[in-house]
Amino acid sequence: MSLHPVVTQVTEKIRERSRDTRTDYLQRLDATATRAISVDRMGCGNIAHAVAGMPLDDRFKVVTERAPNIGIVTAYNDMLSAHTPMQPYPDLIKWEARLHGATAQVAGGVPAMCDGVTQGTTGMELSLFSRDVIAMATAVSLSHDMFDGALMLGVCDKIVPGLLIGALHFGHLPMVFVPAGPMPSGLPNKEKARVRELAAQGLVGRDGLLEAELKSYHSPGTCTFYGTANSNQMLLEAMGLHVPGTAFVQPGGDLRDELTREAARTVLGIVKSSKRFSPIGRIVDEKAIVNAMVALLATGGSTNHLIHWVAVAQSAGILIDWNDFSDLSDVVPLLTHVYPNGSADVNQFQAAGGTGFVIRELLDAGFMHGDVLTVREGGIREYTREPEMRDGKLAWHEMGPSKDEAIVRPANAPFSASGGLKLLQGNLGRSVIKVSAVPDDRHVIEAPARVFDSQEALHAAFQAGELDCDVICVVRWQGPQANGMPELHKLTPPLAVLQGKGFRVALVTDGRMSGASGKVPAAIHVSPEAAAGGPLAKVRDGDVILLDSVNGILDIRVPAGDWAEREPAVMPETLRVANGLGMGRELFAGMRRHALTAEEGALSWM
Repeated sequence: MSLHPVVTQVTEKIRERSRDTRTDYLQRLDATATRAISVDRMGCGNIAHAVAGMPLDDRFKVVTERAPNIGIVTAYNDMLSAHTPMQPYPDLIKWEARLHGATAQVAGGVPAMCDGVTQGTTGMELSLFSRDVIAMATAVSLSHDMFDGALMLGVCDKIVPGLLIGALHFGHLPMVFVPAGPMPSGLPNKEKARVRELAAQGLVGRDGLLEAELKSYHSPGTCTFYGTANSNQMLLEAMGLHVPGTAFVQPGGDLRDELTREAARTVLGIVKSSKRFSPIGRIVDEKAIVNAMVALLATGGSTNHLIHWVAVAQSAGILIDWNDFSDLSDVVPLLTHVYPNGSADVNQFQAAGGTGFVIRELLDAGFMHGDVLTVREGGIREYTREPEMRDGKLAWHEMGPSKDEAIVRPANAPFSASGGLKLLQGNLGRSVIKVSAVPDDRHVIEAPARVFDSQEALHAAFQAGELDCDVICVVRWQGPQANGMPELHKLTPPLAVLQGKGFRVALVTDGRMSGASGKVPAAIHVSPEAAAGGPLAKVRDGDVILLDSVNGILDIRVPAGDWAEREPAVMPETLRVANGLGMGRELFAGMRRHALTAEEGALSWM
């Protein structure tokens, strides 16, 4: 199957736009990659420090045999259920490396916060910028410069983009990403959402709500909805940075352990001394970035990646923007219905066909580049197969048809002919909306605005019954320069309640929504943000707003003359003053001041 012309056009636009920056990046990569190995170019004292903590046999391999040494960058902590299973991974990797005459060291750890824990709290204001801290921590870990390759251990929302950004700053090294897999299915996600909506109305008490949450999030592993964390894993598969089919194999058991060992074998197979040297900066090229974008759109993935992947691409000298996502979304078919876009969770998605089925369908239909470099010798086609244990050994089998077309469909019979995301633009700025989970009759909303300066103010108005009407809630001062751009997932239950009552409601904000959000129309990431002089600062209660995701419009119905003369509101002083986690928030104050827009990837120091 030939490549779809729009995929070709978008790729060529990105390549042309990135010509200078990508060329500069590759020149720096090549200059670093051609250096002698660490033990031949570093000082004796440097080398002694680097190997002093290693077992004697490993020291001999590094210093005398000049065997490959693999760095491990880990995001393990037991605050994140998704990262808890990673505790034994370094020992598995070291053991496997020794079996192949190599060594491995934990190069460093990176911070990893759980958005589920901080959602709706002051801590969430540190979440987006933690991505850049993770990127810097990754770079610090690799800066010892003793490594021939690296393994990146991480799963969740900001962690994988942060690891990838940091990794690409060391693009001369081969790298493989190592996930841990989802927790077993618990309380169905739709039932969890129903209980949350009842609790928002006061119909379920705290004990009932806590019981439902504990049944939803109940064991080690990634949350089972298709939010940012699981979207990360889909994109890494589509970019060829995983061991094929690793994304959604549950933690524990022989298969998961063997996939982790295979990650060590895989990176050893692409180091400079191997026959197939494949540094990550070469793998992540324009085609790989487009493949990731297509996979995101085809699965109705998290809107957070319209921020993260702009930053990821830039770290490899590649310049993408929201127009590229929009152009692809117009033609890429939606192949999955996984919560919040459907009732299935990621375990059911995996059972129905999973990442291998989706990648095969996209390749065969001409929506993904097949001629790309990956960490595997067989290229991206290897990612169309599913792993299994066969006679005690790791093996892969070819994917058949979908096992459940209510969850995943072939490209010739999709849920929708276009992708799950839409670009909106108009006199309120540019924003994005995730339409894959929004009912068809809610794709166009026109209603009076109710303006809020915080999500807490919206909750208070809801509790007071002030929002029982057709309304577009504008929540501003939530962008990168204002308060770090926290996710506003806590707004989903009250707005869903209003929608369930039959009111036509929507959200417009310069903040973010969780990848788990969906059924309420939400124009998010509005850029420029209010704190940077964006149009949201001029909106007043009662202004009529049109959110039209069919035609891609976000407009305020105010006469142009009146709108031009209207003075913008000023960010309330109470929002500028740190509270709660005051010292922690102030630590990030410099990052807020230097933050770029959401459309620019919200990059700060990187």
